[in-house]
Order: sequence, then C-alpha cells, then structure tokens
Amino acid sequence: MSERIHSLPKSLCRFIFFFVKKQWIRFGILLFTGIFWAVNESFYPYFMKILINEASNLTLGLSDPFRALAFPLVGLGITWFLFILAVRLQDVVSVYAFPLFRQHIREHIFAYTQGHAHRYFAEHFTGDLSNKIASLPRACEHILDIVMSNFFCTLLSFTISLVVVFRVSAVFGMLLFCFVVLFVLLTILNMGNINRTAETHAKAIAALDGQIVDSLSAMLTVRLFARSHYELQYLKKCQKEEFHKSIKASWAIVKANVLRGMLTSAFMALTFFTLVRAWNQKWISIGDFSLITMTFFNLVGMIWHSSFHITQIAKEIGVSKAALSLINTPYSVVDLPQAKPMLVSHGVISFDKIVFHYTNDKSVLFDNLSITIQAGQKVGLVGFSGSGKTTFAHLILRLFDVNGGTICIDGQNIATVRQDTLREQIAMIPQDPTLFHRTIFENIHYGRLTATEAEVIEAARLAHCTQFIEQLADGFQTMIGERGVKLSGGQRQRIAIARAILKNAPILIMDEATAALDSVTEKFIQGNLKDIMHGRTTLVIAHRLSTLLSMDRILVFDQGVILEDGSVSELLGREGRFAELWKMQAGGFLPDQENI
Repeated sequence: MSERIHSLPKSLCRFIFFFVKKQWIRFGILLFTGIFWAVNESFYPYFMKILINEASNLTLGLSDPFRALAFPLVGLGITWFLFILAVRLQDVVSVYAFPLFRQHIREHIFAYTQGHAHRYFAEHFTGDLSNKIASLPRACEHILDIVMSNFFCTLLSFTISLVVVFRVSAVFGMLLFCFVVLFVLLTILNMGNINRTAETHAKAIAALDGQIVDSLSAMLTVRLFARSHYELQYLKKCQKEEFHKSIKASWAIVKANVLRGMLTSAFMALTFFTLVRAWNQKWISIGDFSLITMTFFNLVGMIWHSSFHITQIAKEIGVSKAALSLINTPYSVVDLPQAKPMLVSHGVISFDKIVFHYTNDKSVLFDNLSITIQAGQKVGLVGFSGSGKTTFAHLILRLFDVNGGTICIDGQNIATVRQDTLREQIAMIPQDPTLFHRTIFENIHYGRLTATEAEVIEAARLAHCTQFIEQLADGFQTMIGERGVKLSGGQRQRIAIARAILKNAPILIMDEATAALDSVTEKFIQGNLKDIMHGRTTLVIAHRLSTLLSMDRILVFDQGVILEDGSVSELLGREGRFAELWKMQAGGFLPDQENI
C-alpha cells in the first residue's frame, strides 16, 4: 500500500478518479441508472404532448377512452416505472459506494501525512492537519455525487430534450440551445472567482480550527495565567479573518446568481411571447405548446438547480485543493527506491564529517562533525540548551536528513535503509513523552505490539508503574485522557519508560528520561535502567550531571561542537568545560547559559 500512497495523484480530478476506479462497478451502476432519470425528465413532456393532442381529437362519450390513449399512457407508465426502479437501485448501491469511497481517501491521505518528516508536524497546527484529513473525503464525495447525479443527468436530459424540441420546432430548439450555452458561459466566467474565494475561505477555516485546537490543548497554561479573555480576543482575530473571507466568497456566489437570474428572466419572457404567437398563428399544436412549456420549465429548473450545485462544488473544490496541500507538499525525508531494512547486530554508531543546519536557520549547527560510539557503550550527552544534544539524537533516528556526510549504524548508512526499520532498532524516551487517549495497557503495549500481557506488566514493574496503576479503579484498562492529561508528569514519564523497556531495542536513547520523577522513584528506576542498558548502545541526555556517573563516556557539546570526550573522572581531572559545568550545578542541574 505504501507505494500506492506515494504515487497519489496531485490534481483534484485525477485524485478523485483514482478512488473511483477502486469501485468502478458500483460507480458504473450509479452512472448508468442516472440515464433513466434523464429519460423520464425528457420523455414525460413528449408523452404528455401526444396525450393532449390525441385527447383533444377524441369524441366525448367514448366507451373505451383508455384504449385510444394507450400509447402515451403506457409510455408514461414505463418511463416512470424505470425511473423509480433506477432510483431505488441507486439508493442501495450508494449505501456501500460512498462510505467506502470516503474510507479509502481517509486512509490514504492519513498514511501519506504520516510520512512527512518531523519538521512538517512542528511547523503545522495539529488541528489544521486533522481538519484537512477529515474534510477532504466529505468534499470529494460531494463533488462526485454532484457530477454523477446532477451534472451528468442534466446534460443527458438537455441533449434528449433538445432533440425532441427540434423535431417539434427548430425555432424553439435554437432558442433553448442558445439559452443553455449563454447560461453555461456565464457560469464558467464566474467560476474562477468563486473557486479562488472558496479556496481562500477554506484555508481561513482550517487556520481557525487549528487555532481553536491549539488553545484548547494548552488549557492548563491558559488557566494558570488567567488568560481566558486573552485567548478569546486572540480567537476573535482569527475569526475576523474567516468572517471577511466568508463574505467575499458568498458575494462571488450572489453576483453570479444575479446575472444568471437576469438571463433566465429574459429567456422566459422571450419564450412565452414566441409560444403564444406560434400557437396563435398555427405554427404549433396545443400538444406542442404543452411539450415546449413543460420542457422549458423542466430544463430551467434543472439548470438552476445545477447552477446552485456549481456554487456548492466550487466551495468543495476550494476545500479539496486546500486539503490536497497535504500530498502536494513533497516529503523532506524519503526512503531510496532500493532502500533495505536496517539490521543491527552490535550497535556501533558513527558520524562521518556531518554537516547539518535547520531549513529556516542559516547558521550551521554541525560542521564536519565526526565521532564513533562503540557497541554497548553508555554515553552521556552534556551541554547547554541549544548546544546540539537533542539534534544529535534526532539525526540518529533520521528525523532530519543531514546536509553532508554520513551516519552509519554497524556500517550501514542510515540514509540508505528504510526509516521504519531504522526506528524499530532504537528505543527513545523523550523528555516530554506523548501518550495516546487510550488505556494504560495500550500505551505501554505500543512499544512492541507482539508482546504478551505478562511482558507488558513486567515492563510496567521495571518502570515502577504498577504502584500507581494498582490504585486506579480500572487498573491497566484506565483511559488516561488526551496526551495523558489524567496522569501526573512523573506517571506519564514512567509509562514512557515502560514502553521503551518493552520495545527491547539494541539502541536506547534517553532525553532527560527521569527529570520529571521524584528522587526516590528515580533512584529505583535508575537501578533497573542500569540492567536494561547492559549490552545496549545507550545515549543519555541529561542536565543533572550526577545521573551520568555510571556512563562509560561523556560528550560535552557547545554550539554544535564536541569540546570534550571522556569518562566522568577523566573530564573532571582535565579541569575543562565539563569540570566547570560540574562546579556550576545548583540543585543538581546546569544553569541557563545566559546566567553564566
């Protein structure tokens, strides 16, 4: 499925057709049954014409008038019966076709979005992304439904009706043809403006939704600083933007409707004037008069209905194009076509002449950085905030691609292996762990989906989670809320540690993994972590230098440069930067760089 996801069409028409092909039989049935709707709309006036003409020629008092009127009556009955049968068949097929159509789009667009690099999610609102993923399937469904059930049927009905009217009178046939052509041209001329304003409005809505989610997700901060009124005013700024874009989009539709209304009124006046003159001068029969009147009213109604749908489809096209930015934005970190799975047997990590800088930052963070971490080594990463410690770890995970040089694990260039297999070999405990709004069991089990229940419980025990889990009413089946909001910071951290323990990867990275824990719990967990680190290549990022006493090696970072490299005792003996940092510690932590 991944290959198909990467090759998703970028244009809207091809994108919709891509998913229509997955159910071509169902959508083919829906298109075919639409023919009967058009036939009924077109032939109903024709049979009514015959019925009126024949009825007007009948002598009153016939014993069997139905026999004399059998042809138009049977024709009306058959077309109506086929129409009803087709509509019911459409209903049945639609029950399955459109939900599956939405499901396919949602799955593919979600999977494609997951493939974006870490930087992409850091630069976009989660609410904005989720809004696009949710709105795109609905918008595409609405577009497809309008095209199939309205535009196609209206075009077919118009074609049949035009032929029928031409057979009655070439004058009225040309009049009808000219009206439709002018109506369509006028609509097309307005479509560009409607599309542009609708797409701009859709982007404003997505931004507004993203702002709402951003504010609600930070509700604790809002309350701690008593900023409810400020957030409301901040929201009003975004709403003002959406409000003006909405008005602009609506006015584009209103202007188009006014022009179409003027054209329709002029056409109807001309049609009735000509009809009365034609009947009065015996150009047409009373049945022809009825056929032309009914046909014109039907087509005008259908065309106006279609024009309403055109404005709706313009909105949906705007929404869809805004959402398609998810796949029109290329991946910044991609697997090579011939990428192989990562196989880690020892865990040797080597940086060879690495050059790296963030996209929006012109200054180079790492410049010609080379270093090797041996298999099974426990390495501490030390330095002030922004010195490059976390970026160093993120590059090993290939959350970003380097600008130069190579990073290898056991001799394998991580740029040439599949990203998912690389990350399967590395367990990371972040400083701010992200948990799902699922049960505690599911959050820990996420570390290794093949793990048994006993293994999950054992991982929880090693991370000292069982103490607080057993006190919860539902135990491991307790729902923890969005991002684990029902748990304390220390409890969330312990679940993240348990998840990493369960993963049982050959490489372990810990970014201030125990900073949120109390000293007693930290002491117990540190003891278990020592056993878990044994035999694994381990990187530990820490501001509390006392937690690094058991490390085999310390790397001291400063603005992307490794100033010192050695054991704790060696670095203290050198009286260099590490020794200075050790002496600076207050309460066990490094001070901020600007306070030095």
